[in-house]
Amino acid sequence: MSDRGDTERRGRKKFTGYHATWMFVAFFGVIAAVNFTMARFAISSFGGTVVDNSYVASQKYNDWLAKAEVQDAYGWNVGKPARQGGRLQIDLSDKNGAALTDAQIKVLADHPVGRTDPFTLTMQEGTAGTYQSREDLPAGRWKLKIHVQKDGRDHVTLGEVK
Repeated sequence: MSDRGDTERRGRKKFTGYHATWMFVAFFGVIAAVNFTMARFAISSFGGTVVDNSYVASQKYNDWLAKAEVQDAYGWNVGKPARQGGRLQIDLSDKNGAALTDAQIKVLADHPVGRTDPFTLTMQEGTAGTYQSREDLPAGRWKLKIHVQKDGRDHVTLGEVK
């Protein structure tokens, strides 16, 4: 019986402190590699801050609410922005649902993760109440700040196109 036990022991390798050290190094090495990779992805995919200074933004908040109420009183409806033949198209209507004509529209297009610099699209009216950009809108997802002016009134809204 002792011969059999000796044979089994000889076939196995001894677990030493050297093996334990390398197991710990490998374990924590994998954890560090995953952490650094995830941090790199997080930094490279986030385009910036929502507001640069939250204190200043909080001071302006009531003014923004007042402007929004004035803007809502116009009753203008800015339709969902859409891509038509490579260009941006937006429909405008008044509070009665009639086409809003002769408006000046500028759109600031911004990539959601800041991969390109923001650029301005100038809109021109095609059919009544339907406005299309003069410039092409590159493929992809874009955050839009739509600024409508008509009869001395300003209307600013946000949109998105994919």
